[in-house]
Amino acid sequence: MDITNFFLAIIPIFVAIDAIAVLPIFINMTEGVSAAEKKVILKQSVITAFIVSLCFLAVGKFIFGALGITVSDFKIAGGIVLLVIAINDLLFPGKRRSYEGSSIGVVPLGMPLIVGPGVLTTIIILVDTYGYLPTLFSILFNLFIVWIAFNNSDRIIKILGENGAKGFAKVMSIFLAAIAVMMIRRGIFELVK
Repeated sequence: MDITNFFLAIIPIFVAIDAIAVLPIFINMTEGVSAAEKKVILKQSVITAFIVSLCFLAVGKFIFGALGITVSDFKIAGGIVLLVIAINDLLFPGKRRSYEGSSIGVVPLGMPLIVGPGVLTTIIILVDTYGYLPTLFSILFNLFIVWIAFNNSDRIIKILGENGAKGFAKVMSIFLAAIAVMMIRRGIFELVK
């Protein structure tokens, strides 16, 4: 087995996961959450992302084919979930922590933010190009990067300060809404094509 394949498989998943882009959303969703709860959410999100990736690695092509689901369908569904969360954060700030202590680590952080349509599509391509083992290695390596980034989110909040973090969270809610609309638009555009 060529060791180069292991390293070549890392880059596409790194770009697809984009931990740096998801980090502000994680900070926004865990603002005001205790350190213990934040660790639970972090664990939920990385484990969910890993399980979804692993399942998709094993049977993704079969499931998509059997159910007639396309990546475009995933983009539209994921975009709708993100849009609802962004609207809730922007319009109902007093109720924004209504999902606190719930499963935000699972949805939307684990899926579709960390592992979304782009990552699932990339997994299929990587399996065809490099094989199962390099693809699995790439998933694990990139989820480790996500864990490191999310685990150090408190340091980023200290740098921003309390007011800066609140302002940053609102701006990120607007970006989250824009990302959601982009996912829905791309999904619809790909379906119409």
